[in-house]
Amino acid sequence: CLLSRGLGDVYKRQLIMIVMHNASQTLLLIAGTSEARALSEAIARDMPKARLIVSLLGATEKPAAYAGSVRTGGFGGVAGLADFLRAENVSHLVDAAHPFATGMHRNAAAAAASAGVPYLAVVRPEWPARPNWHEVDCLRAASTALPHGARPFLALGQRHLSPFRHRADLRPVLRMAQAPQTPLPFPAEIVIGPPLRTTSEEQVLFRQYGVTHLVCRNSGGQAGIAKLDAAETLGLPVLMIRRPAMALSAQANSLQAALDWLLFGEDSNDGGVGR
Repeated sequence: CLLSRGLGDVYKRQLIMIVMHNASQTLLLIAGTSEARALSEAIARDMPKARLIVSLLGATEKPAAYAGSVRTGGFGGVAGLADFLRAENVSHLVDAAHPFATGMHRNAAAAAASAGVPYLAVVRPEWPARPNWHEVDCLRAASTALPHGARPFLALGQRHLSPFRHRADLRPVLRMAQAPQTPLPFPAEIVIGPPLRTTSEEQVLFRQYGVTHLVCRNSGGQAGIAKLDAAETLGLPVLMIRRPAMALSAQANSLQAALDWLLFGEDSNDGGVGR
């Protein structure tokens, strides 16, 4: 054995301390992303004694399954979330909300600070810029930048369509996770379902609907890459909304860094958590 007996005993004691510590933890995971689902499964696997509460906003009618107990709905702002953290004796708050959910990130960080609960944001890296991109700061700027009569593919979700309502000359195509629950602000073709898995599938879709431009937010992640590859291959301009700047107290760019933070504490992290 490469470990000396003494070092092995120390290592065993550390493992015992970690297990005992994790058994007393109550974790709140603010979810709604694929990273949050994967992290909930990793916590259930590697921290089986910990109590995991998963918080969903409730925007999706049939959300994907999560490990842990799931609560749906808001908290009532910073004060309501801070009260929840205290009432449930939450030991760690992991914020894996959507990268553009700036209000949720801000409230979660403020509530954690108010309640004295360690906070970590899990923020997926941005997509690097491509030659066919035109980066803009907001949805209205993207709407203004589209040429007259364009046929844009709006990969945005229903809550982010209103800035395009004044462009009656556009012929938009929308991709939505589920059928709209309320009337759209303008006429549009609707594609129901998640992003397609392959570049070729997205190319077929863009050709089928005669798409001239792609409009999306720089959310990062693997799920949206196929549409970016398809647009680049077809030579379609992409209007990319920049990610808003956020000053977060601590953030991780990978699931492993977040899991290490939970398992070993912020002082034992190998550099995967930034401040």
